[in-house]
Amino acid sequence: MTHFIPKEIDVTPEKIVEMGYTEDIYGKPITENTQIIELKIQDIVVSDKCGDYLLRASHFIDELLTKFYHMDSFYNAKTRKDLIGELVVGLAPHTSAGVLGRIVGFTKASGCYAHPYFHSAKRRNCDSDEDAVMLLLDSLLNFGKTYLPSTRGGSMDAPLVLSIRIDPEEIDDESHNIDCMKRIPLEIYHKTEEGGVKPSDVNDLVDNVESRLGTSEQYHGLNYSHPTSSIHAGPKICLYKTLNSMQEKVDHQIGLAEVLRCVDQKGVVEGVLNSHFLPDMAGNIRAFSRQKVRCTNCGEKYRRIPLSGECVCGNDLIFSISKGSVLKYLEISKELTKRYPINPYLVERIELIESSIKSLFESDKSKQSSLDAFF
Repeated sequence: MTHFIPKEIDVTPEKIVEMGYTEDIYGKPITENTQIIELKIQDIVVSDKCGDYLLRASHFIDELLTKFYHMDSFYNAKTRKDLIGELVVGLAPHTSAGVLGRIVGFTKASGCYAHPYFHSAKRRNCDSDEDAVMLLLDSLLNFGKTYLPSTRGGSMDAPLVLSIRIDPEEIDDESHNIDCMKRIPLEIYHKTEEGGVKPSDVNDLVDNVESRLGTSEQYHGLNYSHPTSSIHAGPKICLYKTLNSMQEKVDHQIGLAEVLRCVDQKGVVEGVLNSHFLPDMAGNIRAFSRQKVRCTNCGEKYRRIPLSGECVCGNDLIFSISKGSVLKYLEISKELTKRYPINPYLVERIELIESSIKSLFESDKSKQSSLDAFF
């Protein structure tokens, strides 16, 4: 999001001015809650639910400050609106570098609206995946290397590094492709009717972020060509989160591909298998065969199961990776191969994985047989 209306994000014009905004996109002073205002690149709009969660987190932090550190409370927030203007840390999954931001409002949608620069700086690239926002004081007080596991990957998903200032020249160049025009030139539409013309061939007709890098205009004046009635229009929550089983998720995804003429449904199915199901099953087979066992009582871990079959404390041992995690995508993968004429190579890969799974879980105890079986 590059622009907002105060009414949309549930904040008053007075509060907007208090946070350093001085004028709308037309250069007029901010006095009404219906004016269109350009979003500062490190300001974010979080969901109502996120605001409520951060409110509870602020209560915990204040209690931590007063009862543990014997200091004054900091947030003293009674409603989520009291957190408007507070600093936060944005952190993408599987990373350890956070980006400093500031809450400017709330949305009814189950998501986080922020400037493309902000998402790009987090290495999230607006791909609709899960994201994280935490209060700045929370990350400063409650995260540190001494708290983290020493195992491989233990430092992921923790804000060990914080970027306090976003430089558009240093972030992913995907965000440099944002066009900043109020009106797309008619010449661009004419070019689409010509054969062999690539987008790069019409760069001189486009005012985009790339052409503004290194100047003050890389931070402001990023106009838009098509307005919207409300940022809350459309679904408020991703359908993927409302569907329970993976079967339902896949059925809906492929069902959508079937009604869209511009989408190759065979390609969608093969993409799901190639990028999701097959790597997941193959990885879980390897992990299952190499896993440790652990004690449910004392937590002791063993690389190999003791001959006694139990822990030194006498308690039972269990696997850390379940059989279900290996099998969860097998049946749905086999079903997809029957419903769609996918690449035979993929069908063979699924058959090989099924063979490996059967070899792993089915009993291979020798059966009594006569010598005739060997002739």
